[in-house]
Amino acid sequence: MANPRQPRNLILGLSSGTATAGLAIAIMLIVVATQPVHAQTFQVIHTFSGGGDGGNPTAGVTIDGAGNLYGTTALGGVGYGGAGNGVVYELQHRGSGWTLNPLYKFMGGSDGANPGARVVFGPDEALYGTTVSGGLGGTFGGVVFKLRPTPTACRTVLCPWTETVLYAFTAGGGRPVFGDVTFDQGGNMYGTTSYGGGGDCNGFSCGVVWELSPPMVWGTESVLHSFTGSPDGQGPENAVIFDSTGNNLYGTTFLGGSGPNGGYGTVFQLVPVMGGWTENILYNFQDGTDGGAVTAGLTFDPSGNLYGATTHAGTGGGGTIFELSPPGAWNTFTVLYSITGNIDGNCDDGAPPGSGATLAMDGAGNIYGTTCADGLYGYGNVFELTPSNGGWAYTDLYDFTGGTDGKYPISNVTFDGAGNLYGTASAGGSGTCNYGGATGCGVVWEITP
Repeated sequence: MANPRQPRNLILGLSSGTATAGLAIAIMLIVVATQPVHAQTFQVIHTFSGGGDGGNPTAGVTIDGAGNLYGTTALGGVGYGGAGNGVVYELQHRGSGWTLNPLYKFMGGSDGANPGARVVFGPDEALYGTTVSGGLGGTFGGVVFKLRPTPTACRTVLCPWTETVLYAFTAGGGRPVFGDVTFDQGGNMYGTTSYGGGGDCNGFSCGVVWELSPPMVWGTESVLHSFTGSPDGQGPENAVIFDSTGNNLYGTTFLGGSGPNGGYGTVFQLVPVMGGWTENILYNFQDGTDGGAVTAGLTFDPSGNLYGATTHAGTGGGGTIFELSPPGAWNTFTVLYSITGNIDGNCDDGAPPGSGATLAMDGAGNIYGTTCADGLYGYGNVFELTPSNGGWAYTDLYDFTGGTDGKYPISNVTFDGAGNLYGTASAGGSGTCNYGGATGCGVVWEITP
């Protein structure tokens, strides 16, 4: 694997550059208290048109207590020469179907453009998220935003929400990519950007971990760590998470570290010290059987072990799902499963280059996720990993055909209370989009057990 040192083609061909990560797989784990899923029925619950409803979702969905789904699309909406700047949407279950409400359409100016991550609910029950570009910094900027319903009662089915930009990243100092924003118990918000900071990674800044403080001073960013490439990592592309103490932060970098050819990514820890934060490298990926090119985020299991994934290498060539334990020393790295790599241009060197997806872990310890170009037809699949005889058994729950059911899923999967599974496919469907070589505008899907 060549080690990319140019700006990555992060959102369906909107910026120049290449990425050489292999098969994009679902990458961050969330533990949920549900029963195991055994797929019986797959259905598309919304097909994006690329117009006012959005197009080409690169993230999955968030579900509220009423069973409504919330998500983002990287394109569609308005602006950008017809491709659009992206949409935040709500899907409401009405009778036997679903109704999509575009909550906000990005204009591509100071309000941001091209959201790549999910929106999540904050402590005040508003929706929070980021955009990859737009704001003050243009292509290499992006914003942190908040969405709330309009203060006056809405009497129609389609009710737009009001956006507030909390922070705009400067040119060359931004591009938050696939990671959800994270809140601590005090309401402070945390995230990463793939560029920015004081490091120099072949002419580009190497990324940062940032913090925004509560509402009165949202516009003040604190940089907790500025990456330098080696030995601490380069280009974080997903979220940071807290451990059970609520003190230490954990995350990954796409490249950098002390591996070969400039490094293939790290798992890192940030520990608060008086007046700042100290970074500890927990693991350096070697791009071998352990995997490499880490787009993945991380999660803890109930026992305090860390889980994550890589997008490249491993014995199957398509990335690895791994565990780091025990919490006291972080000195045991275990590959749980290696994905077989079905390399495809739209999931490797073209658009989209990597996954901001989220694996889900149910109460029985089974893991669910998506691949971008694996599966029977090479257009991606939904899978389950089940602990079995000291290892993990792989079950293919659904294979995308590249037709009206969609293709190239790079989203997280999300459970509702009944154990139904939801996610998106970034392309395919019956829409007429054709950006970055990935035809179709994408879909939202449901698997019913």
